[in-house]
Amino acid sequence: MTPHTFDGYSQLPTNVAPPAFWRVQGYASHYSRVAVQYVRNARRSLVLGLIAAFIFLLVVIAALGGRGAGGGLLDGPPLLGGPPDWSDMWAYEAALPQHNPNLTFPEGASGRYVKFSCEIQQLGWNNALNERLMNAHLAYASKRAYVFQDYIWKLEYYPWQQAQYLDPAPRTPMNALIAGPAAGGEWDPEDPAPRSVSTAYYDEVCPPEHRRVITTGEVKDTYRWESGDVIFRVWRDLLLDAPERCIEIVSEDREKDGYPQVFDLFLWGSDRILSLYDEFIKSPVSRLHATSSVVAAGVARNTPLFRSRGKGGPLDPFERTLAMHIRRGDFKDACLGLAAWNSTFYSWNLLPELPDRFTAHEGGGWGWNTEENIALYLEHCLPTFEAIVQKTRDAKRDYLAEGEKKGEKRVLDVMYILTNDESVWLDELKDALRKDGWGTIVTTKDLQFDQETMDTNMAVDMELARLAAVFIGNGWSSFTSNIVHRRLVDQREFISTRFF
Repeated sequence: MTPHTFDGYSQLPTNVAPPAFWRVQGYASHYSRVAVQYVRNARRSLVLGLIAAFIFLLVVIAALGGRGAGGGLLDGPPLLGGPPDWSDMWAYEAALPQHNPNLTFPEGASGRYVKFSCEIQQLGWNNALNERLMNAHLAYASKRAYVFQDYIWKLEYYPWQQAQYLDPAPRTPMNALIAGPAAGGEWDPEDPAPRSVSTAYYDEVCPPEHRRVITTGEVKDTYRWESGDVIFRVWRDLLLDAPERCIEIVSEDREKDGYPQVFDLFLWGSDRILSLYDEFIKSPVSRLHATSSVVAAGVARNTPLFRSRGKGGPLDPFERTLAMHIRRGDFKDACLGLAAWNSTFYSWNLLPELPDRFTAHEGGGWGWNTEENIALYLEHCLPTFEAIVQKTRDAKRDYLAEGEKKGEKRVLDVMYILTNDESVWLDELKDALRKDGWGTIVTTKDLQFDQETMDTNMAVDMELARLAAVFIGNGWSSFTSNIVHRRLVDQREFISTRFF
């Protein structure tokens, strides 16, 4: 269901505490009554004037407070004026040509559909993206239309405070984040596959009484720890053979399965996923997966930041850019957790063709590890200042050497740092990189956004890394993995995709 907005701002939900400015208004009202009584008793005009001025000031504070989230003046004005109004994007999705019950099979009222209600929500976008692409591929292989859904944010990740939007959990349309078949885009011209549809259209052609509901546990109880290709084949055959037009896959009870998706975290975080790579990378879901118009606009707006200061070399700034993904802050705890559970790299980061593979030393088990292994994990997961600088040198050297083998004169002199760090540490890193010859250095915090591109900023970041000549990522990151996927589809040289 499309969220409703008022004058471009989402309305406050009724299930949260009143924002601070309401409390200020109550405070002002209380002191207004006190002041009037005081004036009546004292009958002093001077005091009356002072009290009136005081009340006026409080009312102004209260009024100004209404402009921001949770108090406005108290917490600052809304970022970029508030969240975007996605009404036009939802209208675009509703008007997709496949949203027509009169179309002939395999679309329309007689078509076959599958909705993955078990999909991850209220987690990071990149955890959601890789699952949705694989689900869309499964739907394609089973000759059913995939049902795409809005991305629902985890509150802590949303750029705006809760008083600035309507829903208890804010959402972003799929077509704002991606383009291609997984978001309702076209297949290859001669491909008869049904196109993906929205949740609203699915509800129209597949009312609840016409759906077969399948719980993920019905398959996972037997095949949970099989290789990815086996899990995929079991689900594909089930969906192909099912006579029902409309299927909805729902999550197993979380008391039985903490990760109740069709393709769950334990699969994505192990080498069992690699058995799906050859098929998935060739799938039209991957080949035709594209950048949304919103994200492309965000990239275009920020492209001038990447202008090289050097002479010669490619005119396209991204062809001379090295991008690297550096997580700091509280990421140390995440790295220690990965070490404790002896976690491998994530998803496509595990591909053996890619350089910089990670192998832990012997010792350790689920829930514990040796001091030696913990140090090794931190070395790669949370690299030191010196290690980061050295990695950029190595990656640049290897990329330029590969060009020389092919008779190409390559240039790398632009650096893009994808990071959540805004401390002095980052400034010191930039200084060290400049001394190494990086004439242009851009960081995430340098990017400029409007409301729509701020809402999709993680996809803008990903697209910039995808376009870069060289990318250095964090092997345990789903964000890195999705960038790797796009670069592999683009047939980038393996040596151009590295890990710390």
